[in-house]
Amino acid sequence: MMGDEASRAADRPRRILHGRRRGRPLRPSRRTLLDTLLPTLEIGLPAGPEKLDPAALFPAGACRDVWLEIGFGAGEHLIAQARDAADIGFIGCEPFINGVAALLAGLEAGGGRNVRVFRDDARLLLDRLADASIGRAFILFPDPWPKLRHHKRRIVAAGPVAALARVLRDGAELRIATDDPDYKGWILAHVLADGAFEWCARGPADWRVRPADWPETRYEAKARAAGRTPSFFRFRRRLRAG
Repeated sequence: MMGDEASRAADRPRRILHGRRRGRPLRPSRRTLLDTLLPTLEIGLPAGPEKLDPAALFPAGACRDVWLEIGFGAGEHLIAQARDAADIGFIGCEPFINGVAALLAGLEAGGGRNVRVFRDDARLLLDRLADASIGRAFILFPDPWPKLRHHKRRIVAAGPVAALARVLRDGAELRIATDDPDYKGWILAHVLADGAFEWCARGPADWRVRPADWPETRYEAKARAAGRTPSFFRFRRRLRAG
């Protein structure tokens, strides 16, 4: 679903996103990657009502599973995961063009080509993904929207959690990290309220210590430098009834 399909998808109405889509002007090399590399990796949504099989985004037989990262920032985590798991296909969602350009630069430098990019609101993609088609999902340090009137903008909410429950396979992991004290309780409440997920923690170290296979991001480093303590939540998709 790339090329012409991506162009058609770009003409459709987009969900209104809060926050910036563009930051500082890009250096010429990164603008070039947006013109050359991005079209080979960008995902377009199906024109009709059919669901999107994420495995079909990668060469046949190349990937044993597909994982999804929502809001990949500058792409450090996504690139590291793609390097360490060449037999996994990765989908990264990020509307901020500077973050997309940073990811492309990392991939061009040798970060692997088992990555596809959705450059819009992740909820649009979640709505179109096939049921039980994703083996793991990540939401790392999402914007906490700390003001009470902005809480409705949080990506960890009833609708997105239900969508993740639909697209994740039985037994799949949902990993969420935050350094915001209020958001920590919010995440636990909203994910567990859905009923499709169980929290994998058995003791404090299970959310206080980042697992070895969970690469650090610049947001985590920034949080620690500012004296904030991140939490690393792991949830497992329960078996579907029947």
